[in-house]
Amino acid sequence: MMKKLFTERHGEGKPRVAETLDDATREGLLALVSARIDEEWFGLSFNEKCNDGYAYAGTDVTRLGRTMKGYGVIWPHDVDRDNPPMDGQIFDLLEFSYEVIAEAKDPSYHSYMSHSHYNYDRESGRLKFTQDVNRMFERNGMALEMKDGEVVRLAPAVLQEALASSTFRTGDPTLDEMLETSRSKMLNRSIAIRRESLEKLWDAWERLKTLEPGRDKRESAGRLLDKAAGEPTLRAKIEEEAIELTNIGNTFMIRHTETDKIPITDSAHIDYLFHRMFSMIRLLLKTSGRGT
Repeated sequence: MMKKLFTERHGEGKPRVAETLDDATREGLLALVSARIDEEWFGLSFNEKCNDGYAYAGTDVTRLGRTMKGYGVIWPHDVDRDNPPMDGQIFDLLEFSYEVIAEAKDPSYHSYMSHSHYNYDRESGRLKFTQDVNRMFERNGMALEMKDGEVVRLAPAVLQEALASSTFRTGDPTLDEMLETSRSKMLNRSIAIRRESLEKLWDAWERLKTLEPGRDKRESAGRLLDKAAGEPTLRAKIEEEAIELTNIGNTFMIRHTETDKIPITDSAHIDYLFHRMFSMIRLLLKTSGRGT
């Protein structure tokens, strides 16, 4: 993996906020996969068998190409630069490559057949490929990363940290599932799926308000807020925020889809609303002994 370059070491690297590929990143990722094909890193899954009795003599590119075509995955050598592939096609290529890639090691030249034989390491190949992809995302300011073979979105730094460090052990399996579903959807590239993350988070909010003992939701929610802060002024402010969050869920197209609800279309607005609600839920879970 390439080390940090001068601009990054001196605080001049690009902020990781872009959610769509630019031309440089797209070209770089295509070149990366093309290079790994040429370097025989696909030869474990699509091996060219040696007629002299050896198993791995590089990559059978014909079989690889036909398989990729069968899966609807683009062939990186033949991309039309005047009609570049969509982001999703690039990500399909990366995820397909991760599944079948393995580092080609210890080449030995077989003079009789005029080719080389290789040993393969699947684990190191996937690791190095992931590092190369993520380094390219980082250098070009992409809010994306490859994780366990899948391209996922990087949430804003403060939200990313909260998502990674939270543990959902609320004592209510349904609430745990809601929160986990919301968290996973929030990291999806699709803005439509991230809107679903908001819906699931506001549903979790309504369920959370009923977990404490009480005659009704209002009393139960009040006891939850009591645990959040004993100091009266802060307690009042937290309650104001709780009421406002409930109003947001009813005003915007989060929990309801009536025509008078306001749609949320901007990615930054989704991040803001998610972070605001997630912070409240996290506070209430922690102070009531239901999570960290």
